[in-house]
Amino acid sequence: MNRELKLIWDFKGPDAQRTAQHHVIHLDEFIERDKIESLGTGVEKISNSHFIAFMGIAEEAMPPVRDALKPHRGQLWMV
Repeated sequence: MNRELKLIWDFKGPDAQRTAQHHVIHLDEFIERDKIESLGTGVEKISNSHFIAFMGIAEEAMPPVRDALKPHRGQLWMV
């Protein structure tokens, strides 16, 4: 069974939401440029001063994406 992963970038501080939203623009550009099969991208609020940008990806496609984009952490993709 192929696992799906959520690659996560954390942003903290007063501009965290805006920074996370901007980071998603770059994630989408990377996905399009490198023809990555993504499960999607987005922003989630953790608290008023902590937001994450994320990308969903199949586990077998993750290593080159991880190496290129250096996410802060990852977890299983839960829908």
